[in-house]
Amino acid sequence: MAAEAEAETGTGPGAGEPALTVDELAARAGVTVRTVRFYSSRGLLPPPELGPRRVGRYGPGHLSRLALIEELQHQGLTLAAIERYLNRLPEGLSAHDLAIHRALVASWMPDEAEDTSREELERRAGRALTEEDVDRLAAMNILERHGPGDGFRVDPGLLHLGVRLLDVPIAPEAILAARTVLLEHARAAARELSRLFRDEVETRTPDVAAMKSLSAHMQPLVVQALVTAFQRSLNEELRAAYGDASAAG
Repeated sequence: MAAEAEAETGTGPGAGEPALTVDELAARAGVTVRTVRFYSSRGLLPPPELGPRRVGRYGPGHLSRLALIEELQHQGLTLAAIERYLNRLPEGLSAHDLAIHRALVASWMPDEAEDTSREELERRAGRALTEEDVDRLAAMNILERHGPGDGFRVDPGLLHLGVRLLDVPIAPEAILAARTVLLEHARAAARELSRLFRDEVETRTPDVAAMKSLSAHMQPLVVQALVTAFQRSLNEELRAAYGDASAAG
């Protein structure tokens, strides 16, 4: 049971990724070691697993939680508010579950690119970036070179996702094709839902204020419903595909 719990939270050897030292975790998350220790002292991060010589080892769950904390900070939440948010999360969430929470939080971030330097870009990415890395991030429309030198315009809501995709063994063309599919269907769903809500409001009262109020109340629910529905549909497709492959073998 302990091993299962470790794998689920992404902190043990069964998590599927090498364990990280506190220095490696901080570098990957784009924060300082002092910040990691501070969050740990406030209970925002679960304790690390103790390895040889009682050296703390961190896993994907810690990395995902740090990314979620950063996203909440971008939304303007105070540390006390972040603590309350994290305390309300169910126990035993996996790194994947935390990534979904971060995606939901990021959906409220203003859709605006920010000017940044190469140094700041790498700090946010939590790693050094090669020219090939920058070219791939630019191909994913996550950043663009801004004038001469090392200036960039970066989409802060997508940067961490793009950096994670850099390590995925998949061709950039496949990533771009997947992005095109997602955008196409997301826009279609948004149009249909907007029409549905507009028709609903107009049958009751043709009031712009009422439409905005309904949108404000429904948007978080719709985003969560879309993420959940997509996740389940993707899992079903993958199970079907692997099942077919096993049967063929």
